Amino acid sequence: MSLDLPSQPHLDVGFILARHQTTDDANTLASIDRPPSEVEELPPAKIYHPLSIHVLALLMPASMFGVLARLGLQALTTYDGQSIFPLAYVQATGCFIMGVGLRMKVPFGNFYGPLYTALTTGFCGSLTTFSGWQVNIFDSWVNSGQFFRGGLRDFMDGFTQTWVTLVLSLASLKFGVYVCGAVQPYFSAPPSPSKNFRYTLTILAILTYAATLPVYFFLPGNFRHQATAALLFSFPGTLTRYLLSINLNPRLKTIPLGTFMANSLGTALLGFFHVLQGLPSPVSQNACSLLQGLGDGYCGCLTTISTFAAEIGALKGWKAVSYTIISWIAGQLLLLVIMGSSFWGGHVKEQMTCSFQTS
Repeated sequence: MSLDLPSQPHLDVGFILARHQTTDDANTLASIDRPPSEVEELPPAKIYHPLSIHVLALLMPASMFGVLARLGLQALTTYDGQSIFPLAYVQATGCFIMGVGLRMKVPFGNFYGPLYTALTTGFCGSLTTFSGWQVNIFDSWVNSGQFFRGGLRDFMDGFTQTWVTLVLSLASLKFGVYVCGAVQPYFSAPPSPSKNFRYTLTILAILTYAATLPVYFFLPGNFRHQATAALLFSFPGTLTRYLLSINLNPRLKTIPLGTFMANSLGTALLGFFHVLQGLPSPVSQNACSLLQGLGDGYCGCLTTISTFAAEIGALKGWKAVSYTIISWIAGQLLLLVIMGSSFWGGHVKEQMTCSFQTS
């Protein structure tokens, strides 16, 4: 049975999930994206400000690796006769790792706090995607693949993508928390890194992201739509979500406003980019690759299922349900206005009309 906790500001979400408890405290939910702090009873020397250069710098490569993992998993699991839609693997993997990260928040804080934010907000938040999930559901409703099936099958396809993703994400998150709790006692904490190591890591992180610009321009053009454009826009998407989270999530008790705004904005933008890729007069190959990169990189990193699942898992019963429903309806309504009106107005094709560079 799930236990409801009184509103207390000093509770960790990993602690709450591990004990099957819930909370309605906005500051507790907002702590998901923040680096470990005095809430975890850390000494002042190990506490990093959420906007510290060390925290922001590590979000850069974490976002890049999250995007690469998402694109790689989707490519690996997309094949003829597949029995599970590719995004299911992405969401399950990201939520499992998110569960591990939440359970390890205190050990991360004792070792090097920015690594926690890099793993959870950076990697997991960029690996999972709310906007891609919403667009896939809408594509199922309108049968954008033009499969030979009736309206009932279109509904079932969209409904299946909805509930399977929700159940799989929540189950993977809880499983990650459980597995981490089971194995954590068998590992001793490593010593904290030296000051020189921390600054070197920060510089390397910044240089890694800086390399995405020459990589985009100097690698062959056919890499742009596959990865390099997405890498270029990955960190801006993560940074937007992170700033929305730390500034807006503590403001409402009913729902985490920052995550809701990030997921809604990213879904709207992804729908808009899909519309531009389906114009009757196709955009140029470079523009098509940029739009793909903005969708996979910026929108994919701006929106998240892993944090969304952690918030649902920690919220009290009806608040969790209402937050889930409101987020889902908002996403579908935005796509109905942006994509639906364009499709049914006859101005845009449901399939992509532009093409990518081949060399």
